[in-house]
Amino acid sequence: MTAPHTVTLSDIAIANDRPFALIAGPCQMESRDHALMMSETLKAICERVGVPLIYKTSYDKANRTSLSGKRGAGLEAALPVFDEIRKSVGLPVLTDVHEIEHCEIVAPHVDVLQIPAFLCRQTDLLVAAAQTGKIVNVKKGQFLAPWDMKNVVDKLEGSGCADVLVTERGVSFGYNTLVNDFRALPIMAAETGKPIVFDATHSVQQPGGQGTASGGKREFVPVLARAAVSIGVAALFMEVHEDPDNAPSDGPNMVPLHRLESLLETLVAFDRIAKERPATL
Repeated sequence: MTAPHTVTLSDIAIANDRPFALIAGPCQMESRDHALMMSETLKAICERVGVPLIYKTSYDKANRTSLSGKRGAGLEAALPVFDEIRKSVGLPVLTDVHEIEHCEIVAPHVDVLQIPAFLCRQTDLLVAAAQTGKIVNVKKGQFLAPWDMKNVVDKLEGSGCADVLVTERGVSFGYNTLVNDFRALPIMAAETGKPIVFDATHSVQQPGGQGTASGGKREFVPVLARAAVSIGVAALFMEVHEDPDNAPSDGPNMVPLHRLESLLETLVAFDRIAKERPATL
């Protein structure tokens, strides 16, 4: 996989030819106490396994399937928690932004702004995120071909964003189903020249599959994650929860916290082989 660009975050080098970094955390911020527990536990796991960690959580899940879906702690409550995770726990933080005006507000409190897949072509949102000077992780829409992401990256770079991550999270296949074309990983790396992230948990999501909520098949997360690191990616994205079956959102596709360490140990081994022996002809 082509690796012309490295994004540096604190002491983490994120590149397609470097050992993978992990972007992980619960789907949404449920409370300060929960966020601190999750970030501290994930940090300890990743230190044991030797994987650099970026903590992920969302202050507002604005794209819930139904009006009754829980959306998170909210912007005002989340900002001081982001600060605490960065300073006290010592982790960089990534969060989604859905609103143009939120980019400038959130940016001082996090390290990476994430553009949700549904919004990856929203030019004004991309411009606003780029102008904060933060790293931007943009997810490929379920409706886009991998080569279409070059235009998305061009919007960000043309608006002043020097450090862009591009995330694959599956493509729509009929109703309530996503599939992965793993050719997309090297294609996006070649087309955009950016570090590629593979979202192993949203790739097993079944959008709207439970009627008023999305379903998912978490048992396939290890399968897809192993496939992705076997090809070679800069980072893996995985939502993780200590009790997924009772999580307020995305439970069916989140990784149980107690299963994460053994999964990461396996993925590190696959990643090492992939980076030592790139899959090229």
